[in-house]
Amino acid sequence: MNFDFIYRGETREIDDEARTSAGGAFIRLSDGYTHYEVSGPVAAPSSNGRAGIEADLPVVLVHGFSVPSFIFDPTFAFLSQAGLRVLRYDLFGRGFSDRPHVKYNLDLFVRQLKELLDGLGFGGVNLIGLSMGGAISSAFTVNFPERVRRLVLIDPIGTCPMPLSWMYKAAILPGISELILGLAGTERMIQGLASDFFDPEHVKMFQDQYRVQMQYRGFKRAILSTLHSKTVDGFPEIYQRLGKLGMPVLLFWGRNDRTLPLEQSRSILSAVPRAQFHILENCGHIPHYEKPDELNPILGQFLNSK
Repeated sequence: MNFDFIYRGETREIDDEARTSAGGAFIRLSDGYTHYEVSGPVAAPSSNGRAGIEADLPVVLVHGFSVPSFIFDPTFAFLSQAGLRVLRYDLFGRGFSDRPHVKYNLDLFVRQLKELLDGLGFGGVNLIGLSMGGAISSAFTVNFPERVRRLVLIDPIGTCPMPLSWMYKAAILPGISELILGLAGTERMIQGLASDFFDPEHVKMFQDQYRVQMQYRGFKRAILSTLHSKTVDGFPEIYQRLGKLGMPVLLFWGRNDRTLPLEQSRSILSAVPRAQFHILENCGHIPHYEKPDELNPILGQFLNSK
């Protein structure tokens, strides 16, 4: 049954007009159009007169559960200014990417990432995954280890499920999930962004940017399918496989993360004991945004190490 009629506020289609106004670029993949942005040189010059990150491989930024690629604004700018080629994109169902009528499970998002890299001619990459994007990046890495040099995880969904708010718990109840999320979810979802931050000064700006994607049909359907498909339920087997690869892994966590509490880092470190681990004080679920001056030097050193 098509429940799109329930989702109030979704009044527009992602069509050619919307894509033209979105900025960035679009590529047609097997499940629909993906919105992306690339910055930085195709190949770094041998000497550019400044200390920067080794630019032999691109860095790909994979966002989380519902906030699209703008969540990486500070990281995208930092890496670009360091002379590195950087790619960020919107997961299906988010931002300006299509909202196909499919199951929004881990397989979909790994397939989207692979097809995007293939379509853009990116071979080997460095991956940075935030929250659910951490699980996607880890799954991509264990399935295609020859394509990933280094992996950075920022407050990722790990081996344990993401704790759900009462609204999302209610939204996955059989038979009434569409009704609950469709009729009651809009403002609750927007207000819920506040829990991602330690510093409330960022909240208003994020909420305004977040609202843009909510006007396009299929957003809430995609969010609901992501929950039903257990894409935020934790993936212990993936992290066990990741730990066996010996891949260089850097793990960040905000001390005050209320979305994915710091204690969830323990099981990841148990599975991936060689990971470098850094806790960022006085910040929440998105430490790269709240504490870029502390996080970026560590990130740069990791990406630039041999």
